[in-house]
Order: sequence, then structure tokens, then C-alpha cells
Amino acid sequence: MPKIEPAPWQSWSPIQYSLREFAGDLTGGLVAALIAMPYGLAMASLMGLPPTMGLMTSVLTAPICALLGRNPVLIGGTSTVTVPFIAAAVMAQGPSGAAKITIVAGIFLMIFCVLRWGSYITKVPLPVVSGFSCGIGAMMIISQLRTLFGLKIPGGGSMLEQFWNATVNLPGLNWQVTALAFTTIAGAALSGRFLPNAPAPMLGIIAAVSFGSLFGWHDKEVGALSLSLPPLANFTWSPTDTLQMIPSALGLAVVTSVNLLITSRVVEHFRGRHQHLKRSDADRELGAYGIANLTAGLFGAPFSVGIPARSLANVRCGGSTRVSNFAHAGFIMLFLTAGSQLVEHIPISALAGVTAWMGFCLLDWSTWSRLPRMRRTDAVAFLLTVLSVLVVNAAISVALGCSVYALRWLYGRLTQNEAAPHAVPQS
Repeated sequence: MPKIEPAPWQSWSPIQYSLREFAGDLTGGLVAALIAMPYGLAMASLMGLPPTMGLMTSVLTAPICALLGRNPVLIGGTSTVTVPFIAAAVMAQGPSGAAKITIVAGIFLMIFCVLRWGSYITKVPLPVVSGFSCGIGAMMIISQLRTLFGLKIPGGGSMLEQFWNATVNLPGLNWQVTALAFTTIAGAALSGRFLPNAPAPMLGIIAAVSFGSLFGWHDKEVGALSLSLPPLANFTWSPTDTLQMIPSALGLAVVTSVNLLITSRVVEHFRGRHQHLKRSDADRELGAYGIANLTAGLFGAPFSVGIPARSLANVRCGGSTRVSNFAHAGFIMLFLTAGSQLVEHIPISALAGVTAWMGFCLLDWSTWSRLPRMRRTDAVAFLLTVLSVLVVNAAISVALGCSVYALRWLYGRLTQNEAAPHAVPQS
């Protein structure tokens, strides 16, 4: 008889669960929540949504991913890879745009699961994934220049336009805002360097608030937070919306699928589990996050995907079971309720500093240093993906990067056929 695998929720038994594991799950969930607080607020602001919506994503999706997902310690939430897709949807249709694209992309993830495409999605070349990450990192930095320097210039436009406008108007910077932002970046960078197990973004914000209070630096604050679960998203859907939303939602689903499955592999490797990913494992992860994001979209929260920083921090601090995911969501809700008065006074420039610091981390400096030694195809795919993220959009960038390998394969086939000896007719 074929072996029947247990359901995800059956892989954890309270009888075999020890007090030591419980303490590790609580600690891991707590540290992951501390990392999520400034990061989620910053990502939602970058998308054009209320800051707390970036945290509601984790609260709404973590329990579902914990119950249905394959990787018990993979922590999900609002990610940098989703920013260009959701920000464009919000710019076009307001907050309802985020709900629509999240719902449609979640449905695409479930379709990928049913069609068992998980193992194929992981075949996207690594230089394309790395180039996409670098492009998103550069986009995050450029998009925050106006806030980092307190410039009184309009936002929006292409990345090149935003960079040029910020550069031209740089002499008009607000030095107090700039000091707060760069104190956050310095605090996060130093804590990440010397305290790898600590929540670097949170320590960077604490440093900025402390120095701001000491020297009298001021900037606009986050303000009052909504402490209740958001209502179901209220929006209308027309045929035109469907035609406009499906291409972007498909791009979001593909990009996040690659990111999700690669992150899951990295976390498993970090835990010391080096076995190859089963085809069913990849499909299960996509299905779990598809259902979770369908739920998030119904409440207007942005898309959720596996977050490497939170997941690895969870493992480092002792998280080992699905309870750590529940603890992660619980601590975020605790911070939003009991600690809401502290969160309300975080300067906007400090959140911009967190976003910029995360952007620097995504630039993948090791790949840039290896660029002269890379194969020409890999280098071209990497650079084309980075450039197209900034100039075109995120969905097309992945397609353009993969097209380099398709053209290389086609060229190889053509040259192989030309070099093949012609058949000599027999007399």
C-alpha cells in the first residue's frame, strides 16, 4: 500500500511537545514580531496603505500558514517583492486595488498548487532572482529619498524621475529629518553587524527616537493606529478591472511563488535539513499561502510571502514548531494594543530609514563582486533584470531576465543544427 503522509496539522502532537520547545517557540515568535513591527509599518506606507495594514497581513495569514503550510517555522508577512505590484494597484484604484490584486494573486497560487507547478516555479534561474532582489532594493532606496531628506517635492513618477528630482533638490534638505533617518539606518546596520540575533530595525528606530528626544529633532509621526480587525474590503468589480488586474496579479503570483519556495528551502537548510524538496511540499506551500492571501485580501491587507529575516530569527531564537507562527501573530496584536501609544510616536523618517536599510540589504553585494567572473548569459540576465525593475516594472523584469536564457538555448540549438554533418545519400 502507498504510504499516506499525515496532514500538516497532524505533524505536531501536544503529547510530544515539551516545555523547552514551548519556550523556544515563544522566544522565536517574539523576536520575529519585533522585527515585523517597523518593517510591516514601513512596507505598508511604501505601498500607499495605512501603516497597520502591513502588520494585519501577518496577523491574518500566520495562523492559516501554520496550520496548512509545509514548513512549520516559515514566518510570512508583507515583503519587499510585493511592493511594486501592490503600490501600482493602490495608485490606480486606491486601497481596494490592494485587496483586488491580493485576492486574484492568491487564487493564482491555489491554481499553481492544483496544477502541481511548484517544482517548475523553482527553476527560475538564480541570477534572475538575485537581479530582481537587487532591483527591488534599489527601488526601495530611491522611493524613500524624498522622505529621508525631508524634501518638499511631489512624489510619484518613474524611479529615474524620483532619483533626479531628489538629487536636484538635495540642497533643500531638512537636516533634523535627515539626522533621524540616518540614525535609524546606522543603528540597524550596527546592531545587524554586532548583534545578529537582535531585531535590527527595532533597535534602529529606538536609537533614532532616543537621539531625537536628546537633541530635539522632530518629524511627522505615525499617528493614531486602528486597533480593531479591518472590515471586509468593500469594492466593486467590473470587467475592465479584471482585464487590468489579471496580468499584474499573475506577475505577483509568479514572483512571490519563486521567493516563497526559495525562502522555504533556505530556512530548511538553516535548520540542518538538507534533503531535496519534494514536489508535493512545494505545491502544499503554494496552496497554503494562496488560501492565506485570499483571506488577507478579503480584509484589504496586502499580500503575504515568506520573510527570510523573521524566519531565520525565529529559528535562531529557538522556534521549532507551528506554535511559533501563532506566537508571532499574537505578539504583533499585543504590540498593537498594549504598546500602541509607543508605536504612534515613531517618526515617519525612521520608517523611511528602515525601508532604505532593507533596500541596502537586498542589493546583494556579493553578486556584484562576482559579476566580472560570471558567465556572460548569467551576467546579462542579472543586469537586465535589475535595470528593468527600475525602468519598466517587476513582472516584466522577471520575464525579460528569463528570456535571456531562452534566447541562449535557442541560439545553441540553431548552431548545433548548423554544425551537424549533412547526411550522405547512399548509392
